[in-house]
Amino acid sequence: MNDYYKTLGVGKKASLAEIKKAYRKLARKYHPDLNPGDKASEKNFKDITEAYEVLKDSQKRSQYDTFGSFGPNFRAGGKNPSGFEGFDFTTTGSSSFNDIMETFFGGAYGRAKNKGRRPERGEDLHYSINLSFLDAANGIETPIQIVRKEACGTCKGKGIEQNSNRVTCPVCNGSGRVQQQSGFMKFASPCSNCGGAGYLPGNACPACDGDGRTDMVTKIRTRIPAGVDDNSKVRIPQKGNAGKYGGPPGDLVISINVSPHKFFKRNGANLEILLPVTYLEAAMGAKIEVPSLEGTTVLKIPPGTASGLKMRLKGKGILNPKSKTKGDMVVEIKIVPPPTTDIEVRRLLQKIESKAPYNPRQEMEL
Repeated sequence: MNDYYKTLGVGKKASLAEIKKAYRKLARKYHPDLNPGDKASEKNFKDITEAYEVLKDSQKRSQYDTFGSFGPNFRAGGKNPSGFEGFDFTTTGSSSFNDIMETFFGGAYGRAKNKGRRPERGEDLHYSINLSFLDAANGIETPIQIVRKEACGTCKGKGIEQNSNRVTCPVCNGSGRVQQQSGFMKFASPCSNCGGAGYLPGNACPACDGDGRTDMVTKIRTRIPAGVDDNSKVRIPQKGNAGKYGGPPGDLVISINVSPHKFFKRNGANLEILLPVTYLEAAMGAKIEVPSLEGTTVLKIPPGTASGLKMRLKGKGILNPKSKTKGDMVVEIKIVPPPTTDIEVRRLLQKIESKAPYNPRQEMEL
């Protein structure tokens, strides 16, 4: 005879909560549907369920603790120890079946046991939008057109034809339950069509086929916040499909695609730009107007600026949608030489270098 406590991995003084927790953990591990064709898992599942059937019942547990057994027919399904043939959970009173269903499906199964159609939240809708770099950085309000499910105007979202009498559910034939087979287990689960009630409040609405909703083309004016990035998502609450049978609507989830800019680049919340300057501006220093998200801003170039120098303009970057703070604009200097096809320009450059000779590679000498 198996030691039921060892089978479940609990001590003899374990509480009912501890026994239930151990059973659920093992049931998830050894369930035949999760281990198809595995005879060892099937046997283990039989053993833990047999042990749980006894230890969860205070009277059976007491007799087991006292006598080491529960008589010739104590095993689940009414079979004797030499002929265990599995479990029949087709009756509504089987708590073992409920425990298994709650183990794998959680609260969803518990809700299904409540008879009748229940309000259901509407599905989320997904929409993709293309934005320019500046629109994504600054934010934009734009109209979009979507197809969403809205409450049926004929049946007012009930899914039932008006003035019709209630009818027997055609799926479960009025029983409220449907038979299912899972490995060596057979059980009856609540009918999904009628919610376990066994009947429908009336004939299905012909306009929506009983769904309570119909497809409608809807225009929505939505605000895309400043600072959204490529591949980011914006969620618009309650703009998805309408709920079923009075349930709340889902959300509209907008996926953002941002086009690249011809000279701006984004690095997180920082804005990066490569700024061309002349020899004279770099050598003598200058005040240069630099494009920014807010128009233009003046950047002071110090004398003797080298190509590749990066200068930072605080707060001139992109708004971080989460922190609501702006990044910086990082300006990288690029010295652009003048065209040297003109002989006079070449002579002037040679004259400048002869007047102020220098070796920019001096530090590279070994």
